[in-house]
Formats: sequence, structure tokens, C-alpha cells
Amino acid sequence: MPSTDLAPITTTEDLAQFCASLATVDYVTVDTEFMRETTYWPKVCLIQLAGPDEARVIDPLAEGLSLDPLLDLLRNKAVLKVFHAARQDLEIFTKLMGEVPAPLFDSQVAAMVCGFGDQVSYEQLVAKLAGAQVDKSSRFTDWARRPLTEKQVVYALGDVTHLRKIYEKLNAKLQKTGRAEWLSEEMALLADPATYEVAPDNAWKRLKPRTTKGEYLAVLQAAAAWRELEARSRDIPRQRIVRDETLMEIAAHPPKSADDLERMRGLSKGFAEGKMGQGLLAAITAKLASPKETWPVLEREPELPRGIGPLVELLKVLLKLKCDDHDVAQKLLANTSDLDRIAADDNADVAAMHGWRRELFGNDALRLKRGELALAAQGTKIKLVELKK
Repeated sequence: MPSTDLAPITTTEDLAQFCASLATVDYVTVDTEFMRETTYWPKVCLIQLAGPDEARVIDPLAEGLSLDPLLDLLRNKAVLKVFHAARQDLEIFTKLMGEVPAPLFDSQVAAMVCGFGDQVSYEQLVAKLAGAQVDKSSRFTDWARRPLTEKQVVYALGDVTHLRKIYEKLNAKLQKTGRAEWLSEEMALLADPATYEVAPDNAWKRLKPRTTKGEYLAVLQAAAAWRELEARSRDIPRQRIVRDETLMEIAAHPPKSADDLERMRGLSKGFAEGKMGQGLLAAITAKLASPKETWPVLEREPELPRGIGPLVELLKVLLKLKCDDHDVAQKLLANTSDLDRIAADDNADVAAMHGWRRELFGNDALRLKRGELALAAQGTKIKLVELKK
């Protein structure tokens, strides 16, 4: 039977011993509790780690504790690392390690491949696959406070102990259905270090501007990049440097002086006249003086041909039909933008037209466009009908 020790690991020696016991297992389940309300970088407050037979929590705030034994385990290519909704956890470990833990298994993505719907929650998977219930009462606890209570530790361990059974059942289904390769394609994105790197010059894209005006985008890029660098260097949230809406106003009305900055909503006279304000003005001035060919360009969605709407609706029905028939989440196959592009262009470069997605959906989407397939109602169900040439 799996064993659980409720005492947090607080010494490097104990961590090394525990990680050594997991170095030869097939997989480990991993989760973190972190806070970032007052910081740019996530502050890791607790790490949960389990193998098939053991589970412990690690206190990264313990004085003198080195996480090196854990990071070595996460680098061990012979041990699969199982997460649920892994992206934020992987961002943390990638910063600590300088690389992405590998190999990976994300139970949320695997559940989508196995037909559990879009972004299924951990609680839902625990109920459906582990036959248990998650006590949510400690979800919003202050994980930075010490000492940890037994209730906190029990709650935190549940994030990795139930995950064992979830992984084993999802993996068995993936092997049975031959969909393990589908998951491998999805894991490739999570395994790419670039997924967790936000280049300052790309920070403006987070704001999703709606205008294609060159000067606006140039100023927004400069201001957002300046804010990103300031937030990182001070380790405080972006919004505490300058709020998003203020950046948008700055882009719409580029300031040329401290007086101009002071007039912006949300900026004080002290900010405008101080070091930060001068730095922001310098970044904007330098960008506007740069060659226009270096300014960012906002790629617009291609304009759809007139009258294409009904075809897009047919593709939506086909997508739902395919997902229901093959028990896979719609979000994993295609989104509305993908369907628009497929409707407009047989050679649309979208995920739905590549790999397993094309086999499952893309090829029939093209056949529907060419009039080789039809959708027909049969009672309460929709079916595909082959049309004679």
C-alpha cells in the first residue's frame, strides 16, 4: 500500500534520500503551491512529490534546504513527470533548473485526448477516475505561513496522491485507444523552453490591441517592454509598475514630456518626474526614432469571402460530430478561427490540418467542402453520408 509521511521535508539530506528512492520508479507525480500576488516571479511555498508508493511535501522555504536533489530527479529522463495543468508548475521549475523537466505527462491534456471535455478540472478527474472527493477548504490558504497545519499538508498531498490513479487510468486508456502519440504532440509544446519565455519586445501582445496603426503599436511595444524589464528587475507584478489601461492610453497619445505623462490616467507627478517616468519616456522616444520597418505589425485575421458563413456552420457541426464519435475534446481539435480559415482555404495552415487532427477531422472537412460528404439527420442524431460522384 502507498505510504504517506505528513512531516514536510526541510533538510537537504532528507530530500536527497527521498529523491533517491524515486530515481528508479516509472513515474512521479508533482505539484506546487505558490504565490505571486506581490511578485513578478512565482514564490514557491510548497512542493508535493509522490511515486507509486510514497508521497511527501517539500518545504522550499526551510532554512538551508537545497532543492538540487529534486531538480536532479526532474532532469532524470528515465522517470516520467506527471502534472495536472502543468504550465505554471513548469514555468517555476524551468526557472529553477534552466531547463524543462522531462519527460512529461499532463493529465489535463491527456483527459482532453480521452474525451473528458475541455480543460477538465482536477476535482472532476479525482471524482471520475480516483473515486474520491477533494476537500477544497484549504484551496486559498496562505501557503507562505509557517508552521504548516496538518490539514494543509493533507490537502496538498491530495494533489499528487490522487494524481497517481488518474495517470494510471488515463495512460491505460491512451495505450488501449492508440492515442499515446496524440498526447506526445501536445507535450512537445509544454517541453519547449520558449513556452515559458516572454521576450520583452513581445510583451505588448498580451494587451491584444485592436488597431493596426504603426505608431500606436510601436509606442505600445516600447512601453510594454520597458514595463516588463522593470517588473522583472524589481520582482513586482506588471500592474504595479503601470496598469494595462494606462499603457494603452500612452500608446494612443504618445507622451513627449513629464507633463504629458502626468496627465495620463493612473500616473502620478512623482512617477512622471522620477527615474521610472524618464526611463519610460526614453524607451518611447528611442522606438519612435527607429526605422519604421522595425516597428511591430499586427496580423489581422484574413477577411472571409462573402457568403461563407453557412459553410463555417456546417464545419462546426462536423467538428462536434467527430469529437462525439471519437470521444475527444473539441478545443483540442480546432477552434472557430481554424474553421473560418479552413472554410476559406483548402490549404489553411492550422493545427486541424496537420497530423492526427487532419486524419480525424481535416480530411473530412475538405471532403465536405468538395461535396463528397454530406451531413444528414437520422432521428436525434447527425450522420455523415457519402455522396456519389
